[in-house]
Amino acid sequence: MRTLYVLRHAKSDWGDSSLRDFDRPLNARGWKAAKAMGREMRERDLVPDLVLVSPAARTTETLARLEEGFGSGFDKIEERSIYLAETEILLDLVRGAPLRAGRLMIVGHNPGMHELVIALSEGPQDLRDEAADKFPTGALAEISFDVGDWADVAPGTGRIRSFLKPRDL
Repeated sequence: MRTLYVLRHAKSDWGDSSLRDFDRPLNARGWKAAKAMGREMRERDLVPDLVLVSPAARTTETLARLEEGFGSGFDKIEERSIYLAETEILLDLVRGAPLRAGRLMIVGHNPGMHELVIALSEGPQDLRDEAADKFPTGALAEISFDVGDWADVAPGTGRIRSFLKPRDL
């Protein structure tokens, strides 16, 4: 059994137009939402063994605040290819995850995060439909796979176990 947590970065700040997209930080609402998501993950015992995170400012800040809310840090690797990645690149990263990571988290950007969740998952239909309808900033999808190795993950083989949105916390 493998579990994938797909987290879209929290709400970013658009106030400084001189910043490159890559360098945009979180806004105050994003900081609050990421911390709340970390607390919710702790309450639900959603603990990644490894986190792959885009090195963009808003994703690394999301993860830092999430860890603060969780109450501890995670083993993490900054992975440049996550930044604005298409689904196939993200799927390759999942398939290449180390065997020791039974629970893997990817922190990245839309539309890639949204498309990855839809590509990998099947029911329960209500959760899948909700994730398909909208994957807001700060949202977290938990997908389980009945496989022994990440290399065996394929489109349609996952099952959404939970879909958490900051506004619902």
